[in-house]
Amino acid sequence: MWAECLEFLPRKRVVVENSAGRLSSDAGLLVVREFDERLGMTEAFAAVLDDPRQEPTHALRTMVRQRVDGILASYEDQNDHDTLRHDPVFQLVCDRLPEDGAELASQPTLSRFEKGISVKALLRLRELFVEQFIEAFDEDPGRLTFDLDGFDDPAHGEQQLTLFHGYYGQKQSFPLIITNAETDLTVMIALRHGTAHAALGADEDLEYLVTRLREKWPDGTSKFGLTAASACRAWTKSASDWTCGPPSESA
Repeated sequence: MWAECLEFLPRKRVVVENSAGRLSSDAGLLVVREFDERLGMTEAFAAVLDDPRQEPTHALRTMVRQRVDGILASYEDQNDHDTLRHDPVFQLVCDRLPEDGAELASQPTLSRFEKGISVKALLRLRELFVEQFIEAFDEDPGRLTFDLDGFDDPAHGEQQLTLFHGYYGQKQSFPLIITNAETDLTVMIALRHGTAHAALGADEDLEYLVTRLREKWPDGTSKFGLTAASACRAWTKSASDWTCGPPSESA
């Protein structure tokens, strides 16, 4: 390795050298990895998924971590992982040592992984998210306010169930998200096709959520802030059990 000391700055030694070291622009993921190690969120996420493969090259937990960390670092497109699989930081957060030369999963492998997730596994994920929300409280909160909202998720390819939405003027998915106003936590989320009604699935999700909350806190009271489109279905199903109002940001 070549190195040269420059003397134009007396206050500071300046050294110029060539290096064969591998570089990464995603060092912030190392802190995220430490945080996740303490909370065990990715471990719990991977534990509820099915893995029918025989003697796989890449562990399910590793692929979950690779995909989640990629999204956190703004690499939503799976094609990015054909490059990121060689990235030293991504290898470290996925429990690989860069010097070992062990590549992470490629884009086709990650695509097969995501497409192979079953409906039963998605329902177990729903249970996990709600359970994690409940565990965030040390005691009965007494009152909880939840907001339901559908939001547009633009598509830039031919992904399954991405359809053209006339109002948004784009091909998209139309997920439904339930958040808690008191904690700003995301409690539940469901991916829906691009032209779904804004309230599609809201009644089933609310019924499941309220049932779990009442099992944990039988004497608690839950107030739900609903968008108008969600209320037209969800309100009529079990209005006697819920107190409904406008979204919390406008309440």
